[in-house]
Amino acid sequence: MGNRFQVTDRFADGAQYIGGRLRPGTSGHEHSVVDPATGESVYTYELASTADVDAAVAAARDAFPGWAGATPGERSDALHRLAGVLAGQAEDLALAESLQCGKPIRLTTEFDVPGTIDNTAFFAGAARHLQGQSAGEYSGDHTSYVRREPIGVVGSIAPWNYPLQMAAWKILPAIAAGNTIVLKPAELTPLTSLMFAQAAKEAGLPDGVVNIVTGAGREAGEHLVGHPDVAMTSFTGSTPVGKRVAEIATATVKRLHLELGGKAPFVVFDDADLEAAAHGAVAASLINTGQDCTAATRAYVQRPLFDAFVARVAALMETVRLGDPADPATDLGPLVSHAQRDRVAAFVERARGYATVVTGGEAPGGALANGAYYRPTLITGAAQDSEVVQSEIFGPVLVVLPFDGDEEGIRLANDTPYGLAASAWSRDVYRANRATREIKAGCVWVNDHIPIISEMPHGGYKASGFGKDMSAYSFEEYTQVKHVMFDNTAVAAKDWHRTIFGDR
Repeated sequence: MGNRFQVTDRFADGAQYIGGRLRPGTSGHEHSVVDPATGESVYTYELASTADVDAAVAAARDAFPGWAGATPGERSDALHRLAGVLAGQAEDLALAESLQCGKPIRLTTEFDVPGTIDNTAFFAGAARHLQGQSAGEYSGDHTSYVRREPIGVVGSIAPWNYPLQMAAWKILPAIAAGNTIVLKPAELTPLTSLMFAQAAKEAGLPDGVVNIVTGAGREAGEHLVGHPDVAMTSFTGSTPVGKRVAEIATATVKRLHLELGGKAPFVVFDDADLEAAAHGAVAASLINTGQDCTAATRAYVQRPLFDAFVARVAALMETVRLGDPADPATDLGPLVSHAQRDRVAAFVERARGYATVVTGGEAPGGALANGAYYRPTLITGAAQDSEVVQSEIFGPVLVVLPFDGDEEGIRLANDTPYGLAASAWSRDVYRANRATREIKAGCVWVNDHIPIISEMPHGGYKASGFGKDMSAYSFEEYTQVKHVMFDNTAVAAKDWHRTIFGDR
């Protein structure tokens, strides 16, 4: 197995990017980036300390007045240049993302990197449209209007499943709106976040606008969230950790944005195109080896189609090619780590006690034995309240359950704590429209599952968090609203004085 991206030379100066330059961490604790396809270390670095977080926040704080004072056009131009720099580095970004995550190179080349560049171009345009609201004379001789202003220093924490795209989703709306940012990527996968920051400098963004601290969550992450000079916290990750982030952030009354776990239902009605639904279920459950909070994890299939759907999905899963992520022919790479692979396997082993594993349910041997691989897995016979139906597994596992009437299917789809994404499969527009209305999720696809676009929002309901990534909705979340009111007569203040104090 091989990947042409050379890590050590590029990050020889360390894995902390503060004030426009790389530097080593000062925690005294080393961490390794491991290629999950082989189990081999490809880069070792020193984790960030709380002092490193303080330095990054200080750099962002110092850069804020100048960046916030730039015109929307100037910020837009800088982001357009950044999109160009990223496009010029697309091959290296795809290779690095594949190496640190185990993603098939086909996925990083056709999805992760182009999506990041498109996001950058979108927010470059959005930067010119940071609009308040024109108003009028709502109170006699006073004129009011609304300003949208940047918040300040944003402290963001990104997960390991889509490191490059998550860095973009955090950084771009924040800086487009005039904020500065300190991003903490996952310790497992910091490489492309660091490359994104380096690209920002190459594009001419001022030092300190984008900073990266690569440290442990309990030390660097919690210190960043609780830092008094951080005005907003944005976190993507599991719901339990999100609750901890919220607890810390509320101590300093920060603006908070949480994109948390998911357990997406995939609802197949009896008039659906069976072949399309089966292919859709395989793609949607196995994308990124199932390490996607919007991945299809619970398929509810109306009983007339249930047996045929299970058989077809099982047959398709057995054709999926596991292999070297650097090989363009590979469909499914390893999970991000052996620990994650073992966690997924434990879910499946426990499920054998109450459900049926139709296909998969094991790690492959042979040439893939040293990697964190796990075969595509299909489970039936699980109860709605069972662990594999209710808990986020985050691996290549799809559970299929039958339902009878439409109301039951929608009720079961809503019957978990999560509400990030869902899909409904039907040829009947009225049936599909009812499902989109009644399923409680931040995104509901019809006859598809997974596609996202920069112009539309991404974010959840219920325990999947609050706040939106991408789109103009995301852009506005990184601003604060100010009401400005003018006295047009120069006598209104005297009238108010008389109202309160009389003629004194």
